[in-house]
Amino acid sequence: MKHYPVQHYLRHLKDDFPAGIVVFLVALPLCLGVALASGAPLFSGLIAGMVGGLVISWLSGSQLSVSGPAAGLTVIVYNAIETLGSFQGFLVAVVLAGIMQLVAGFLKAGIIGAFFPSAVIKGMLAAIGLILIIKQIPHATGYSEHFGGPEAYREEDVQEFLLPIFDAFSSISQGVILICTIALLILIIWERPWFKSKKFLKLIPGPLIAVIWGVIYNLAAERWAPEWAVGVEHLVNVPVSNNFGEFLNNFSFPDYSYWTNPQIYIIAATLAIIGSLETLLSLEAVDKLDPLKRTAPTNRELKAQGVGNIISGLIGGLPITAVIVRSAGNINAGGKTPTSSFIHGLCILFSVMFFANYINYVPLGCLAAILLHTGFKLAKPALFMDFYRKGWSQLLPFVITISAILSTDLLKGMAIGLIIGLFFVIKANYRAAITMTQNGSSYVLTLNKDVAFLNKALLRKLLLHVKPNSKLIIDASKSQFIDHDIVETIDDFLVTAPSHNISVELCDIYGKERLKKHEEFVILQDQYDKNLPAKKILIQNKVAGL
Repeated sequence: MKHYPVQHYLRHLKDDFPAGIVVFLVALPLCLGVALASGAPLFSGLIAGMVGGLVISWLSGSQLSVSGPAAGLTVIVYNAIETLGSFQGFLVAVVLAGIMQLVAGFLKAGIIGAFFPSAVIKGMLAAIGLILIIKQIPHATGYSEHFGGPEAYREEDVQEFLLPIFDAFSSISQGVILICTIALLILIIWERPWFKSKKFLKLIPGPLIAVIWGVIYNLAAERWAPEWAVGVEHLVNVPVSNNFGEFLNNFSFPDYSYWTNPQIYIIAATLAIIGSLETLLSLEAVDKLDPLKRTAPTNRELKAQGVGNIISGLIGGLPITAVIVRSAGNINAGGKTPTSSFIHGLCILFSVMFFANYINYVPLGCLAAILLHTGFKLAKPALFMDFYRKGWSQLLPFVITISAILSTDLLKGMAIGLIIGLFFVIKANYRAAITMTQNGSSYVLTLNKDVAFLNKALLRKLLLHVKPNSKLIIDASKSQFIDHDIVETIDDFLVTAPSHNISVELCDIYGKERLKKHEEFVILQDQYDKNLPAKKILIQNKVAGL
């Protein structure tokens, strides 16, 4: 990653400070929701959010990625705590998972993220956008029934949370609806060209104004129109510490007696693998969303996440990954450098230490509006139309990835999307690797790039189209590698070609498969020339040194 001078971060502070505040307001309920869904102490989610902002933001090579407790790990964490019977024992697994990630970073395992096709990554983003919309509708309408965290989504959620969308509209809170609707209008208007053209307004992010609106409205409604105010169940709920001692008591430490429990190492490996995959996928997605198209170093990211998880586990925090919802919120709010992520971590720390009472005034309807707006940006109709215009090879992996994530979970959906995406990649390479053109009785067979054994069937099909009494040129000058199976297929054709009076000219074939068979086949062709004097075969090999 490019190292920037201090002036670079100071110059962008006007963008990063308000963006950090917005990310903090989005991250706060997510940290609490993930901890609740994981069956862990609520404060453990806040600790993970603090470490993600204060530590990982500077160790990571990503300019815009935000790290914290991830909803994708909630089921794993819940089952692990239940299996071990101790949260302090589970913290040992978090530390070990961090060590494994650190080692993976040094072993350069971060390259795995580059093998996911663009259509699959964008499908993941669109699916997350739709999940955000689905999950925020209850918050946006004031539906009081229990439902999962704003970014938690599992297979059973299809039935649990799609149906409550309809129930949500039968349990409308007029105050919540008003707060969310006005907040959404603020976010939409704030992005209009007229607003963006005003320097003063450009310095203030729309999400921050939306949150301020919600707080002022609810305080006013509580005083003058209580029937239009929102209840405490629709407000942010941060644990309140009355003094520094109470704050310190919220931290917990690993129970190292669990080192000898074999389950610890299985859980740690699971956390390391799943957490690393989520991080790398989020990093790929953030790079695509970054307006400046900066590319984050994946191996450095794994090392940063490893250090973050070691620290988080040592002081009582949940496992940490790079998280796309908060990262997308950071980008949408105008963040430019890691300073915004650091500020969000700083705000979490200060809020639980000094300002918990004030943070609890923020209506969840404001945060729902921010996430609904972010979700629409990630899954806007124009994106679907763009993939439709690109053709089936791009549209199908995109749509199938979305469908698979919505019907299973993030990682299973991505695995399905990857399989479909790789199928189309292989199909495209299968067709493009070998081409043949015909001009009268002359044929030119071109090996365009690396030609693998998968192309053998296509090569045989094309060779069968060469008619008797013709000339064939096989040109491999554009390829870097030719599989041994391809060379054998060409060798077999050379043997049979004279019987059909086909003259063959080879260009740069032998040697690329690292098998020096050229001389053997020159001898073989000489034998054919002696037996069939009327039929001449020209073998020309341009490989240097042969």
